[in-house]
Amino acid sequence: MRELDAEAKEAGITDLNEVGVDPGVDHLYAVKTIDEVHEKGGKVLEFYSYCGGLPAPEAANNPLRFKFSWSPRGALLSQQNSATFLKDGEEVHISNKDLMGEACPYHFMDGYSFVAYPNRDSVPFREAYQIPEAHTVIRGSLRYEGTPALVRALIDIGWLDTEIKPWLKDGMTWAQIHQRVTGAASPTEPDLIARADELCHFASPADRQQILSGLRWMGLFSDQVPNLHGSLLDTLSAQLQELCSFQPGERDLVMLQHKFVVEWKDGTQVSAADGMGHQHIANNVGYRTPSPLRLSCSATPTGTQGWPGRSGGIKLTERMF
Repeated sequence: MRELDAEAKEAGITDLNEVGVDPGVDHLYAVKTIDEVHEKGGKVLEFYSYCGGLPAPEAANNPLRFKFSWSPRGALLSQQNSATFLKDGEEVHISNKDLMGEACPYHFMDGYSFVAYPNRDSVPFREAYQIPEAHTVIRGSLRYEGTPALVRALIDIGWLDTEIKPWLKDGMTWAQIHQRVTGAASPTEPDLIARADELCHFASPADRQQILSGLRWMGLFSDQVPNLHGSLLDTLSAQLQELCSFQPGERDLVMLQHKFVVEWKDGTQVSAADGMGHQHIANNVGYRTPSPLRLSCSATPTGTQGWPGRSGGIKLTERMF
């Protein structure tokens, strides 16, 4: 988008992007609060932003505890990104293979068992949000407890490989493919499980049982013959599209929370959190974007360059929440 900035200005085109939830509402809400703090003479020392597009609790009724409102392939790949963030003034880097292992419990509100992990590169947002005083800047994703552990097992085993596999042949069963992927002694379930024990990271015996149950639920130990799609990831994604689609009447859920640690002029430090929940993904992402679009249109850049790189910030003409 930045590469096309000059051409868009020359053509007199307004290109309005990132008007969903994340990215979208999260940017507007962060800038609004940061500007309010700065206007009162405060400093934002720490900034945290966590967001998750999830099934509502009653619809998280499978071992993955997730359902796909967009491409399963894209969703799975997004959980293989590396992550970089600022913590106490130092850059911290998490490799893509280790990302799911970094998921840790995150309390948003009572009754929800969330875990959180960092999302891509948070470092540029210290400059974009104009908070050079911040020593900690972390943007992350929320999932229900159990989701990252099962995805990590799929990564460890090799199922999220995007390369075309010439050896994938019509007529192969899930168990035969799983044996080939893992190098198990045979396609029988005991041998497949024995190999999973060698490849996967289990936090506890209960975690092991939950993950193995998830792999079994996906059909990876079965004699069923899948529809092949060239790569292991695409073949698995097609299976998960069938298993993890929203059914009529099921609800989705968006959780978004920003946390700030602020230091006021008198040296007092306070921690505050606010956010949104129980909003539908379809209302904020994709073709139905009335709320984020309205909020974006009500944001007026006060500088000459707009956001990012704004001079003076973006002022919202109405309260967002």
